[in-house]
Amino acid sequence: MSKPNSMLAIWISLVSNIVLTAIKIVVGILFKSQVLIADGIHNAGDVIATATAYSSMRVSSKPADVDHPYGHGKAEVLGAFIVAIILGGAAIYMGYHSIHALFEPPEPAHIVAFFAAVISLIWKQVLYVYTMRMGREMNSKGLIATAYDHLADVYASIAASVGIGLALIGDHYDAGILSYGDPVAGIIVSFLVLKLAWEMGKESFDILMERSVSAAYIEQYADLIRSVPEVKRIDRLRAREHGHYILVDARIGVSGTLTIQEGHDISRLIKQKIMDAHNDVDEVLVHLNPWYENEQQLAPNEKRG
Repeated sequence: MSKPNSMLAIWISLVSNIVLTAIKIVVGILFKSQVLIADGIHNAGDVIATATAYSSMRVSSKPADVDHPYGHGKAEVLGAFIVAIILGGAAIYMGYHSIHALFEPPEPAHIVAFFAAVISLIWKQVLYVYTMRMGREMNSKGLIATAYDHLADVYASIAASVGIGLALIGDHYDAGILSYGDPVAGIIVSFLVLKLAWEMGKESFDILMERSVSAAYIEQYADLIRSVPEVKRIDRLRAREHGHYILVDARIGVSGTLTIQEGHDISRLIKQKIMDAHNDVDEVLVHLNPWYENEQQLAPNEKRG
């Protein structure tokens, strides 16, 4: 998947969020739907979140330079972390105003508000599937964060549709309790969005703090290294995510009698094997340690690096 396609996905998300924000806020104000207004404010936050994802993806695609020798991959992770904060703030805002609405006389529901919520639900579900598919194909944290943002909107639109629908039924059949379906739906969606923001923020924070990749990935790298006949042992093997790619650091024991050229060729072979098998690995740093049949042949002051 090419960079232009990923930027197209971001632009589609950005334009969609702007249009949906306008629809929800205007309809919500005209027909006094608390959950639709709150969802519209949430969508306004989405506009900022999508713009953040777009900016971070542009930065992350820059090649490595003197100041950033490992590239700019973490820009996407930082962007995803900012999106999580925006989502959390929107959830708190929606929850506060929805709870406040419970203590006010319920406003009559309107069918236009219901259709606006349903249209948003369908629109956001399509965007979620499309953006998540592209994000996973590219291993793009920015696109995946945007997809999760769309998923939060799907939750919000489901709650809004159900809440406004119940309020319509309550108004029609004079069932007072159902008339509060709108603000109750707002409280439910606030909780769901806050939970999503916490999970996304935690994942981004772990990557920013250099958390290791899963043990399963480490074991796969180790199996590839062991498949090289000249490798006698693995002294240390580490790997970490750096945005949309992974950096691997390996310390390998090889025969101490090999020439520098032979050691160089082994290092290149290890790197090639790992990168061929894992498209998300961008760099493999291999440090060679001397290995002897009898480890006691090591000089007294010699230590393995």
